Amino acid sequence: MFAEIITIGDEILIGQIVDSNSAFIGKELNKIGISVYQITSIQDDESHILQALKEAQSRAQIVIITGGLGPTKDDITKHTLCKYFNDTLIENKEVLLHIEELFRKHISSKPISDINKQQALVPSKAQVLHNDCGTAPGMWIEGNDTVFVSLPGVPFEMKHLIKDRVIPKIVKTFKRPHILHKTIITYGIGESALSEKIEAWENELPSFIKLAYLPNLGSVKLRLSAKGEDKEELSNAVALALKKLYSIIGDVIYGEEDGDTIESSVAKLLTNKKMSLAAAESFTGGRIAEKITAIPGASAYFKGSVVSYATTTKIDVLNVPKEDIEVNSVVSEQVAKAMASNIKSLLKTDFAVATTGNAGPLKGDSNAAIGTVYIAIASLQGVYVEKFNLGTHRERIVLKGVNKAFELLQKEILKF
Repeated sequence: MFAEIITIGDEILIGQIVDSNSAFIGKELNKIGISVYQITSIQDDESHILQALKEAQSRAQIVIITGGLGPTKDDITKHTLCKYFNDTLIENKEVLLHIEELFRKHISSKPISDINKQQALVPSKAQVLHNDCGTAPGMWIEGNDTVFVSLPGVPFEMKHLIKDRVIPKIVKTFKRPHILHKTIITYGIGESALSEKIEAWENELPSFIKLAYLPNLGSVKLRLSAKGEDKEELSNAVALALKKLYSIIGDVIYGEEDGDTIESSVAKLLTNKKMSLAAAESFTGGRIAEKITAIPGASAYFKGSVVSYATTTKIDVLNVPKEDIEVNSVVSEQVAKAMASNIKSLLKTDFAVATTGNAGPLKGDSNAAIGTVYIAIASLQGVYVEKFNLGTHRERIVLKGVNKAFELLQKEILKF
């Protein structure tokens, strides 16, 4: 069973906003066994919308549209839906009362204007999906063996309507296959090397299980997707495939599912072992600390970080010996080691991670080639440092460095 998603708005096409709505809708549909066939972003233009609706209907049983439902003149979606379904707009009393109540509570006690009243107009053939979070209602229209769902483009309103109105209604209306996804995350091995390692395993997968490689900076996700009528059969088959996969590459698997990142894996390890962590960052600019503190409960194990971006900060705050910098440069094994060791002592933690490197485009206080980085891990057994060359693109150097830092940190914590 297929769905299509159409996002309406010039602001998407000119790059003013990123279309996060489609990603959210796609995930929610997938959870209930509906595959998204195509996602289309189009202009606030009647002829363009009409053409998109016609094309989507030819391919999908469900078409979900977001955007173009506000009170202003450029919000033309429901007018275009009327034209598509040879329908007219009528005032929905419940929607009007809801709009008036919202205005009384949050905006003004004065009567609402005619332009706001227009939001209570809906196609006569539409079933209204009540929007608790805003003034523009969702609409469910059935026609020619296809369901069209029109939603406001405001993300938090759209998410409420999808979760509380659209998904439950789809579940009641359609018989759907089961779709099961399992994603595992690997670190420290490239896509091609990983493919070679698991080639025989991949070739033995049942025909109803598909494998996708999703490479990222320093990691590769492997997503298993199974689709069929028997949920238990799918679950057992995927579990068996994963068991075999772990026996082949278990040493590079760092987590499962999209939300199980390497930093969350490090967080779990520190929590379970009741151990603590500190960070001293230079070229990563606080991004290691940012990822750690984004995880709820991080204060239980993360004691803090020093972003010693300037050489003077490394000397004055982290007590890195000035002679180490003069002799070896600020991007060196010796400086990384001192940073990790000293932040560990300063914050009295079990582990510490430190980064120093040259992300470019200028070399700064070091003659090290752009892309040269040193990452140090301090633990109860001492300090060790690894050197990497992470390319020449500044942002990729930083992101790769952050991933490598967590990778090394996890390996060290697992020793205890």
